[in-house]
This record gives sequence, structure tokens and C-alpha cells, in this order.
Amino acid sequence: MKVLVLGGVAAGTKIAAKLMREDRANEVTVLNKGRNISYAGCGLPYYVGHVIENKEELIVNTPLKYEKLTGVKVLTEMEAVKVEPNQKKVSAIDLKTGETKDFSYDKLVIAVGASPVKPPVEGCDLENVFFMRTPEDAIRLRTLIDGGSIKKAVVVGAGYIGLEIAENLKTIGVRPFVLDMAPQILAPGFDKEMADYAEGKLSESGIPVVTGVTVTAIEGNGKVEKVLTSKKAYKADLVVLSAGIRPNTAFLNDTGLEMVKGTILTNEYGETNLPDIYAAGDCAMVHNAITGKPAWSPMGSTANIAGRIIAQNMMGAKISYRGTLGTAVCKLPGINVGRTGLTEVQAKEEGFDPVSVVTIVDEKAHYYPGAGLLAVKMIADKSTERLLGVQVVGNGAVDKIVDIAVTGIMLKGTLTQLSDLDFAYAPPFSTAIHPFAHTLNVLKNKISGRFETFTPAEYAAGEAEDYRLVDVSIQPTTEGAPYVELTDVNGPIEGFDPEEKLLLVCNKGKRAYLLQNRMKFYGYKNTKALEGGNFFSDVEVE
Repeated sequence: MKVLVLGGVAAGTKIAAKLMREDRANEVTVLNKGRNISYAGCGLPYYVGHVIENKEELIVNTPLKYEKLTGVKVLTEMEAVKVEPNQKKVSAIDLKTGETKDFSYDKLVIAVGASPVKPPVEGCDLENVFFMRTPEDAIRLRTLIDGGSIKKAVVVGAGYIGLEIAENLKTIGVRPFVLDMAPQILAPGFDKEMADYAEGKLSESGIPVVTGVTVTAIEGNGKVEKVLTSKKAYKADLVVLSAGIRPNTAFLNDTGLEMVKGTILTNEYGETNLPDIYAAGDCAMVHNAITGKPAWSPMGSTANIAGRIIAQNMMGAKISYRGTLGTAVCKLPGINVGRTGLTEVQAKEEGFDPVSVVTIVDEKAHYYPGAGLLAVKMIADKSTERLLGVQVVGNGAVDKIVDIAVTGIMLKGTLTQLSDLDFAYAPPFSTAIHPFAHTLNVLKNKISGRFETFTPAEYAAGEAEDYRLVDVSIQPTTEGAPYVELTDVNGPIEGFDPEEKLLLVCNKGKRAYLLQNRMKFYGYKNTKALEGGNFFSDVEVE
């Protein structure tokens, strides 16, 4: 079988290599616009920050090494410019010579990826304005910074790459400032209260973020000096534009391929609407594993998972890709963030009746050196208890909680089915009741009515305004609030009416739950606990 693969970074090289492993008789050719194939795009911020020292480590495979390893023929600096499905032919320009060449195929894979969005503002072409998409981008940026003249940087875009770049700039002595036009960071994968919590941690670490701001121009005499926005101007020695990516599919507009916003629609087998044409990676639209609706997942993980399945299907298998959950994890200064599944907002939009809870949990035994805390938000459907999503912010291995949630969601698990799993425990690694299990138990208590709460989002929206705030921390922490010592409560509490609306607040939420449990027994009917306590929310008496 003669297979032509357009694009050779993640999806393209995965499919090509798997095809040759499936049948060595296949004739597989990769056409790649760039000089490098199979490079570590997710590692670029860490090269800038000297976490990865050698640029050669960014290149997973050279064309020659890959050809010898797999048997695939690789043609670099070869840009596909036209696809003729009826003739099963692709025209490409050799960027080294300018010559146009034609390639025939039995089956075609389109894995041309995506390119950074260039904002429609003046000054994007000034010196010291960078994108972060290829090894060349990272190498040029680090070379400039290592010269010692860069003191301040503006990063446009508060997604994963933008925040990772900001972290690494700060690590090497450059003061970063992050701007984003969205109303929160890490949109849309995190609910606002979780994003705001992460943003606060970034600010504490010396990375200020301004959201809801539009860049209007970049100014400078030859090179960057200032970034103008809808709010104010920011001085900068360099600018990193990380405001999103756009699929490299414009050359396919007249092919008859079905596309949505430039992404090629595929079915569960990776097939497009045209015979013998498949698509994968950042240029392709897959589907959401929970809703079944089309979803864009420009992630290396998605590219490799879908790519491996597509190669097998091209060889005659009929394997369905079950879909993406938008799973992601990101290292930031002093904290890590991770998420999977639907946010609470998305779950409501999809017709679920979501219930969520926010917990503050130890990420390992609290007495073990270096133990940190995690803020975990878990979302489930109220009537079925089906797990829908998880978001985690904090110290330590947030990916462990995210990956457990991925498994549960993909298997359509309910909270009850996931509540007694035998997770690994030892003090250096976890807690006796795993953080995932702890949060799940709290959410089950909330759904059953045993735990009555205000979420941090509800508290921030003012839903607790007519409640009297009661401080139930280990030591008094909220000025102006009456204090109740949990262990002293063995009957009705003097000064509190059983019908009174009471908001119980402690440091993390646990003591508030324990007091609520006692107070219910002693006849108090209108208590609410604040999820996450004053650790997560700014609490004060009005």
C-alpha cells in the first residue's frame, strides 16, 4: 500500500511508523514543511528556561535516524500546496529549490498541524517579538535572553504554553507580565474560581496576570519597547505571543473536505468525508468522550493516541477512538495545575445536572517533609452520580488525581463505583485516604444532603450574604466573627438560634463539616459550610 503522510511532527510520524510496523511492505512517505520532524514542542519553554540545556534534546528523531528506525521515507522542507482527491495526487513545493513535485497515493494522511495566531495589531513584526511553536523559536529566544539585555517581558496568552513560558522567563531572571483577553486564565478548561485561585498563586510568585485585556499595538523603534492594551501600556524588552493556534489547512479549502473553523472533521476511525483520506493531530477535529460532540484537542497526547488507532484502521482494523476529555497538566511556579472532563459550566451547557465540591487536601502524609496541599474540584451528575470532571491546583503530583479521574470517566464510573478503590499509600506518596477518594467522599456526602455548603463560586457571588458567619478554625482567624471551638460543642450553643442562618467557616472546610454534623444533631436547621474554607476564599465579615 502506498501511503502519503502530510506533516511529520507528532501524529504524522506516529502513523507512518505504526504503518511500517504493521506491514513492512507498505510504501510510506512523509512530506514535512519544516526541516525538523518529531520535535518536542511541549519541551520548548523548558529549553528557554535552561531546564533542558541542549537543543539537540528537543529533536526526538532526525529524518535520517527516523528513516533507518522505521523504513519510512522522509522529505523535509517539502510543503504540500494542493490535494486532488479524485486523482489521488498531492502537489508540493520543494522549499529548497522552488520546484513543484507531484506525489500519488493509495491512502492519504493529513497531519499538517497548526501555526501560532498572529494578532491583527501593529508591531508584531518588530525585533524581539517571538512565537513559541518550533525549536528554532525557542533557540532564538534563549539566545537573546542569554545575551543579558532582556529585563522585562510581556507574554500575550494565559494558556498552558504562555504560563509555562512566563514561569521559565522568571526562572532565568526576566520579569514576565502575562496578558489575556479572556476573563480568566486557563480558559475554558477550568472553572473561574479554580482559575482565579491559580492566578493568585502566580501573582504571589512574582508573575502578575491581567485578564480581560486586549492588546492594541506593539511599539518600538525597530525593536519592542512597549505593549499597548485596552487598559494601559506595559514596558517590555521582548514579547512572546501565545494567543492560540490555527490549523494549517487553508490549502485544502477546494478539496471538498468537511471542515469546521479550519479543522478537518473526522469520524471515530480517523476518516474524513472523502475516501482513503485520514486526518490527525492539531489540524483535525475529534470528538468529546463524554458528549460525543466534535472537539478540538491540539495536544501531543491526542495526536499519538489517535494516530496509532488510525494506522491500524488503515490496515483493515475497525478500532474506534473513544474521544478526548481535554486532559491537561501544567507546571507553574510553586504549584501545578491539572484537569480533565467537563467543567461545571460545560456540564450545565450539555444538559447535565452537575454538583461540584471543592476540597483542600494533603497531597501526601502531612507529617512527611515537603508535604503540600491540593485544591480539588470534582464534578458529577446529581441523579446518576456519574463522574464528569476534575480540576486540581496545588503542590505535588496533581497528575495522579487527574489520571485516576480520566480512568473513571472513560469507564463511565459513578461515585459509588469509584469510592472504595485500593489506591497506593505510603507517607512519601499519598495519604491513607487518597486525595481523590477523600474528595469523592465529600461530594457523595453533599449529594446525599449530609454536607450542606456554599461553593467558593456561590460565596463569591454573594449567596451567603444573609448568613451569619461563624469562625470554626483551630484558632480564631476571621476578625469580627463569633468563634466556636468544635470540640466544646456537646449540645446547643449559647448565642445561636436553631433557626438562624449560619455560615460555618474554617481553614480548609473539614472542621466546618464536623461542626455542621454536630449542630444538626442538636437541632440547628440552617447551617452551611464554606467549601475550601478561608484557605481558598477571601473571607471577611461584612
